[in-house]
Amino acid sequence: MDAAQLTAKRCVACRGGIPPLTAEQAREYLVATPEWALSEAADRLTRTFTFKDFRGAMVFVNRVADLAEEEGHHPDFAIHWNRVEIVLWTHKIGGLHENDFIMAAKIDRVA
Repeated sequence: MDAAQLTAKRCVACRGGIPPLTAEQAREYLVATPEWALSEAADRLTRTFTFKDFRGAMVFVNRVADLAEEEGHHPDFAIHWNRVEIVLWTHKIGGLHENDFIMAAKIDRVA
């Protein structure tokens, strides 16, 4: 799967009760989102974005927030003066789901 295929998809509601992606499955998806990093436990996806200033960082955060609302899948943010760290994972299953990689690809497009 590549980034274009991921961005063509929509996040689907995850109600829990399903297993998270295995480390191997997550690494396969990671090929389509190479700027993102997989946590050591393969249960989180992270990326840091750098901007010229605080205003640029906040504009980006607001765009991602709008995207998250559209997709119904919400990342964790850490906002610094000119940096934004984003962490994606599916809380209901305690790990990664295809939705996380869909969001990563769409966030890359917003950036």
